[in-house]
Amino acid sequence: MVILQLPLQTNLSIPQKHSSKLPSSSSWFRRLFVSNSHYPISLSSPVNQSVAAIVFGDGSESRLYPLTKRRSEGAIPIAGNYRLIDGVISNCINSNINKIYAITQFNSTSLNSHLSRAYNGIGIGKEGFLQVIAAYQSPEHQAWFQGTADAMRRCLWVLEEYPVTEFLVLPGHHLYKMDYQKLIEAHRNSQADITIAALNYARDPDPGFGLLKVNLQNEVAEFSLITSVKSPRNLKDSCYSTYSSMGIYVVNREIMTKLLNKYFPEANDFGSEVIPGAVSAGMKVEAYSFEGYWEEMRNIGALYEANMECIKRRNMGYNFYDKDYPLYTLPRYLPPTIINDAVITDCAIADGCILNSCKIKGSIVGIGTRIGDRAVIEDSVIMGSDTFYLNGMDGKCINTAIGIGDGSCIRKAIIDKNARIGRNVMIMNKENVQESNREVNGYIISEGIVVILEGAVIPDGTIL
Repeated sequence: MVILQLPLQTNLSIPQKHSSKLPSSSSWFRRLFVSNSHYPISLSSPVNQSVAAIVFGDGSESRLYPLTKRRSEGAIPIAGNYRLIDGVISNCINSNINKIYAITQFNSTSLNSHLSRAYNGIGIGKEGFLQVIAAYQSPEHQAWFQGTADAMRRCLWVLEEYPVTEFLVLPGHHLYKMDYQKLIEAHRNSQADITIAALNYARDPDPGFGLLKVNLQNEVAEFSLITSVKSPRNLKDSCYSTYSSMGIYVVNREIMTKLLNKYFPEANDFGSEVIPGAVSAGMKVEAYSFEGYWEEMRNIGALYEANMECIKRRNMGYNFYDKDYPLYTLPRYLPPTIINDAVITDCAIADGCILNSCKIKGSIVGIGTRIGDRAVIEDSVIMGSDTFYLNGMDGKCINTAIGIGDGSCIRKAIIDKNARIGRNVMIMNKENVQESNREVNGYIISEGIVVILEGAVIPDGTIL
C-alpha cells in the first residue's frame, strides 16, 4: 500500500481564511501547488485497496420535483426495478472499487434505507463496504451540511480511516456506465492532482455544470461554471478544446485534505468553488474524455426519456441488460407477474404485478403494479407500489385501490409510487399543456408530461 506523501513548504505561510475564488495571478499560491504536483505513487496499486468512492445523493435544489418531494434524486425509481443511485454504485462494484461512502442529507430516508438494504455485502467482498454517512450536527458544527465540500470536510475523519491514495467523487443521480479503473489509470499516468471526467464536446447550456478549456497536453486551463442557459459557451481557440464536466472527480488524498481544510476552508460546494479555485491557482488538473451515454437527469423530460430508451430495441441509450456489466439493486423476492388476457407491446414489466385484461404499449411498469380491466396505458412510466393492500389507510381513499382502476386511460405520464388511479380516469393532456402546477390535486404537468405525485388519489372519472 502506497500512501501519498506531499513535500512540505516550510517557507510559506498560508492564510487560514480566504476567498475560494483565488485570482490566477496568485503566484505564491501557484508555486505551492506546482511544487506539490509531482510525487511518487505506484501506478499498479489495485483500486480495491487504494481508492475510496464518495457518492452524493443530491442537493437541496432539485429539478425533478415533485418526484423529489419525499425522496432524494438518487432514490428515484427508474426502469421499473431500480433506483438512480444503483447505476453509480454498480459502476463502483464493476470497477473493483469496494470502499464506498454515501453522503446523504436531503430527503434521505428512502435512499438510506435502499442503500443499507441493497448493498449489505453484495459484490463488495469481505474487505469492502458501503457506508452511509447521514448529515449530522456536532458541538463544533451546529448546522447541517452546507454543500458537497462542507460535507466532505466534516466527514474527513471518517473518509481518512483507510490509507487510500485517491478519492473518487461521484454524483449519485446520473445514469451512465464507466470503468473507473481506466479513469484512475489515466489520473495516475498523468501524475495529476485532480482529474475531471468530461464529455469531449460542449453540451447545451445546463446551469450548475462546468465547461472545461483543455489544452493540447490535456490539462484544464479554465473552468467556467454555467449559471444560466444564456451563459457564454465559446471557449475554443486554435490551442484549446472545450469539454463538458460530468461532475466526476479523482482527487489525491493529501490534496483533498489540503483543499478542504487549508486552502478553501470556507468553501461549501466542491464543483462550483473548490475545483475552479484549484484550476485558477495552478494545480495540475487533467481532463478524462468520456464518449459513452451519460444523462444527469436535468429535468422531468430527461428522466422520462431515459425510461423510454430502456425499451428500445435498437440504439438503447443505457443498456439495463448487459450481462458483462450488471446493474445491482435491492433483491425483493417478489412473486412473478400475473397477466390475465392482456395485450402488451414494447414494454418492460417488473415483478409482482397483476395485469388484468388491459392494453399496455411502450411503457415501463414498476414492481407491484395492479392494472384493472379495460385500462389502456401508452408511452408512460408506472413506478409501482411498495404495498399490496387493496384498500386505503383512511376514509377518503378507501374506495380507491393502489394501482390503475378499471377503464382508465393513461398516455405520456409518470405515475409515482403508491398512487391510486380510480376507475375511468383519463390522463391524456388533451390540451397539450406544457407547464402546470396542480399539486393540490395530486399532479403537475412538466414539459407536456403529466406527473402524478407519490401516494396521490385521483378519483373515479377524473379527466386530466
